[in-house]
Amino acid sequence: MKSTNNQRILNGLGIALLILGTVGCSVPRLAQKTENRSVPASYSNSLDSANSAQVRWQAFFTDPNLIALIDTALRNNQELNITLQEIEMSRNEVSARQGEYRPFVGIGGGPGIEKTPRYTRLGAAEEASEIKPGRKVPDPLPDFRVAAYARWEVDIWHKLRNARQAAVYRYLASVEGKNFMVTNLVAEIANSYYELLALDTQLDILRRNIEIQTNALKIVQLEKEATRVTELAVRRFQAQVLNTQNLQYDIQQKIVETENRINFLLGRYPQPIVRDHQNFEKLVPAAIQAGLPAQLLENRPDVRQAEQELAAARLDIQVARANFYPSLGISASLGVQAFNPVYLATLPESLLASLVGDLAGPVVNKNAIKATYANANARQIQAVYQYERTLLNAYMEVVNQLSKISNLEKSYGVKANEVQALNESITISNRLFSSARADYMEVLLTQRDALESRFDLVETKMQQMNAMVNVYRALGGGWK
Repeated sequence: MKSTNNQRILNGLGIALLILGTVGCSVPRLAQKTENRSVPASYSNSLDSANSAQVRWQAFFTDPNLIALIDTALRNNQELNITLQEIEMSRNEVSARQGEYRPFVGIGGGPGIEKTPRYTRLGAAEEASEIKPGRKVPDPLPDFRVAAYARWEVDIWHKLRNARQAAVYRYLASVEGKNFMVTNLVAEIANSYYELLALDTQLDILRRNIEIQTNALKIVQLEKEATRVTELAVRRFQAQVLNTQNLQYDIQQKIVETENRINFLLGRYPQPIVRDHQNFEKLVPAAIQAGLPAQLLENRPDVRQAEQELAAARLDIQVARANFYPSLGISASLGVQAFNPVYLATLPESLLASLVGDLAGPVVNKNAIKATYANANARQIQAVYQYERTLLNAYMEVVNQLSKISNLEKSYGVKANEVQALNESITISNRLFSSARADYMEVLLTQRDALESRFDLVETKMQQMNAMVNVYRALGGGWK
């Protein structure tokens, strides 16, 4: 009879395993998109003839004042420090996931008391039992227990290991996110610094023009006294001087705002930015070799970040798939238990030991598991599109900036010739006006055009320096 019962139990367990296995195998499979890592072989630009080796920003930027600003920002920038704490949280998540597929062991103990009804099987057994001859079991029955407990889920389907590896990929993605932030921070400080130098140069140009226009006004006043011109000419020259003087206040305000923007990136309150703008117009953008587009996969932190996120999304699918399969857990305990603390040291009578294994899996109503699996598939496809979008954006940025460098170089040459021609025309117009061979309006227009062309030349130089910085950033530089 007993053998028959055991056989029934074994048969029932076998049927349960068969059902769980069958249920586990019927995992829905959703369409998954594979990412496209291919990029064009070249940038279709003359600057991409050689391979690019990533240069550290300390070697790329040679201005000591700019280097000092970037160093300060990398230490004090609040947003960067917030990101560093997010990386620390990602690292802790890896440790937490790693501990999930290891046995959980704990130690516990405590007293208790229980009153068993007399007219029950257990109560009658306690009434009839004796600890020692002539000594009955106490009623109510105290209980004292000290034991170690262990629980371990056997990672048959690598669900826990995949979850841990996904956390590792997300940690690496957070590190790459920090690197991308450093790249943008370095580029933003450099661009703002060159903008500040350009504004200082424009302010110097403006002050020199105010001096030139003031001298021209004095000449016109003398001409009026000699009745060679009318009061209208004096007023027009005077208005030109006042207009130029007014422009300097707008530039001064821009200088203050640019300085404070840099101070904000440096994580400090407003203070003057140390700089030397005397040779700004003589600056030559550093030569950059774009290399091959495939190197974007190695150098761009945002591309590597998207790649790590994609790898994590793939593992999330494996974790979600494992929920359809049965899970095996093992529980064990070892300790001592007695109704009197005196007997806790009495072995083996007070010894407490257990070892239990349990196998469980979903059979019906699996909607929640299916939804989790479907979401994991959707997130993976989303990660694929994000990766492709990041790679496409990186490629476009490099192409645009390489083209910009080439066109700005040509534009600067043409603009420099224009400035030279207008500077010479100022001298010519002043001579013609003094000899009454030119109208005063020609002198005013020539001065105005010369000032605007000098401003445009400085603006073009600033754009050249910014394009150099942006190409360096687009190629993945600035974070090392």
